[in-house]
Amino acid sequence: MDFGFTAADDSFRVEAREWLAAHAPQAAGRRSWERALGAAGWIGLGWPQSGYGNRTGSLTQQVAWAEEYARSGAPPRSGHIGENLLAPTLLAHGTDEQKARFLPPVAAGDELWCQGYSEPGAGSDLAGVRTRAELAPDGRSYRVTGQKIWTSLAHEADWCFVLARTDPHARRHHGLTFLLVPMDQPGRIEVRPIRQLTGTSDFNEVFFDGAHARAEHVVGAPGDGWRVAMSLLGFERGVSTLAQQIGFAQELGRVVRAAVETGAAGDPVVRERLVRLWAELRIMRWNALRTLGGTGGPGAPSVAKLLWAGWHQRLGEVAVQVRGAAASVGPADWTPAAPYELDDAQHLFLFSRADTIYGGSDQIQRTIIAERVLGLPRQPKG
Repeated sequence: MDFGFTAADDSFRVEAREWLAAHAPQAAGRRSWERALGAAGWIGLGWPQSGYGNRTGSLTQQVAWAEEYARSGAPPRSGHIGENLLAPTLLAHGTDEQKARFLPPVAAGDELWCQGYSEPGAGSDLAGVRTRAELAPDGRSYRVTGQKIWTSLAHEADWCFVLARTDPHARRHHGLTFLLVPMDQPGRIEVRPIRQLTGTSDFNEVFFDGAHARAEHVVGAPGDGWRVAMSLLGFERGVSTLAQQIGFAQELGRVVRAAVETGAAGDPVVRERLVRLWAELRIMRWNALRTLGGTGGPGAPSVAKLLWAGWHQRLGEVAVQVRGAAASVGPADWTPAAPYELDDAQHLFLFSRADTIYGGSDQIQRTIIAERVLGLPRQPKG
């Protein structure tokens, strides 16, 4: 596509930059920050329509906002799952009542969401989910039984959109239903944080007790969950990829500076790896611009995921390589209260090990490209 910023986009960028400079340093917590973003109308720029307390922006304005956000050092978002995944799905498949109920709280930053897809026995094989949902005697709600895993921000979320099997006799992608489940069900839904290599717990296990856990909202028709879920996955990548690359560029800059400071930049092998990382990052940006707006075909999201996940892991490896032996020592002495003190390079190295797994593993992305783009025979499923 012909991509360029207009004078109106430049004015929008200045407005975003000034607002972030004035408000980001005052952010007191992730939920309060979401409400500040919502009050200023910054949530929902990418939605195809306004009227829910959001304002909309052109594609180029969305890019400008995302890039300025990444450059500003503002806190990580807690509301991006509701804004960028749930909201577009409701706008495409939800009823007017569902849009009126759920979109305004997302736009205001008042309700946070998590995504209930992955399961211990299914991994990235979304069609293999085993979480069940049975219609309750009232005929209006569902009883949900099962377990989800790697559920980002479930410990903070107010709601979870869950893909569950409502037809026990159907197989694979048939008989699935897309449910909206309130997380505030004490004794009925249990969230267990998963401790990661970094010592943090961004991911969680979520257990649904079928005797009590309830869901009253179905997006799309019962049994049509696969179509809705596939539509949602198409929203996972887009403008946010360009903002992600701003963060990558900042990380690469820190690694380059460390290489110069430690003298590792004098090693020709290290220099070659750094130059290659720089070139690959430029290629990722051009590819993201090329496919912006959904012009890259059915395999574009998978190609983008393969590009950045492997790149980020390699950056993490170089980040500790240029530090030498110092990379094995934490920035502070070990204490029982803080056994996981990591510097930026160590955190990057450890956390990036998950990049090729979450959001669809590399193996799944390659299968999608093989079957949907290259037309190879479908992989046999058990």
